[in-house]
Amino acid sequence: MTEQNKSVVEEVIMPVGGQAVIEGVMMRSKDRFATAIRRSSGEIEIDIREYKSLIDRQKWLNVPILRGAVTLIEVMIIGIKTLNFSADKAMADEAEKEGKEVKEGKGMSTLQAIGSVTIALVLGIALFFAGPLWLTTYVFNIEKEALAFNLSAGLIRITIFLAYLIAISYMNDVRRLFEYHGAEHKSIYAFEEKGSLAVSDAAVFTTLHPRCGTSFLAMVMLVSILFFSILDSVVMYFYGDISLLIRLVTHLPLIPVVGGIAYEAIKKSAKNPNNPLVRIFIAPGLALQKITTREPDDDQLEVALAALKAALGDEWENIVLSKREQITRMSA
Repeated sequence: MTEQNKSVVEEVIMPVGGQAVIEGVMMRSKDRFATAIRRSSGEIEIDIREYKSLIDRQKWLNVPILRGAVTLIEVMIIGIKTLNFSADKAMADEAEKEGKEVKEGKGMSTLQAIGSVTIALVLGIALFFAGPLWLTTYVFNIEKEALAFNLSAGLIRITIFLAYLIAISYMNDVRRLFEYHGAEHKSIYAFEEKGSLAVSDAAVFTTLHPRCGTSFLAMVMLVSILFFSILDSVVMYFYGDISLLIRLVTHLPLIPVVGGIAYEAIKKSAKNPNNPLVRIFIAPGLALQKITTREPDDDQLEVALAALKAALGDEWENIVLSKREQITRMSA
């Protein structure tokens, strides 16, 4: 299939994305998101929720960079809700094993989800953005050199992030989560590349996918180095000086802009994955996924595919058939 034809297929067939959760996978399409989890009984339980993005409801938000910032917030809220759902079921299964009373909650409200996202953002910004700025200011004497300063802060940020990922990857529960992350990617590949939702077809694909949250975070860290270097140069040009306080005041509010730029970069690169320059561009994100994904087994793939079918809706068989027919036609 040529790159031009592949782009045509992507425009016609709805894009899908997902996230690994505790003993399961969440998949998201344009109209809904569905979470499938493997219960201790061996059965697959699926939670389906209709969903319309704010970008689709408010067309003025569908502009470059702004739509990326909005999407990021929406994805975080959905992600926390689905993680809460899977955690609730996991605790119920654990209680049942121990012979305790089984209590399953109804999950967190939208307000609670927004609160959780806010707390996560504050902690993330403190650790991965404010922390490196503080360290670079007081450890190195380069605060007046925009590129050198932001390159150093960026390397510290990347080092902290890598250390965090490597440390949690040794936890058994997290390794299990990373296996479901791999199942999510393989399932999406099966749909996008083969028009199939069969375990046997999904199993042959790699666990590394360029359109992934891990790749997005890697892109954010790389884009921030260049973006804030330019910003610092502008500030020093007009004010002649810069300090840690000024950097915090100017950098932190613009993190959503950096996220929006990274979103657009990931979106563009996904349309031309075989371009040599794009391959170099997405390489850091794919390298990080070697930590955040693991090879899943067939049972985990079955769960991921069940979530994808539910996310596609009642017409998933027709959607898959249409996808397969278009892939065949474009390949001819």
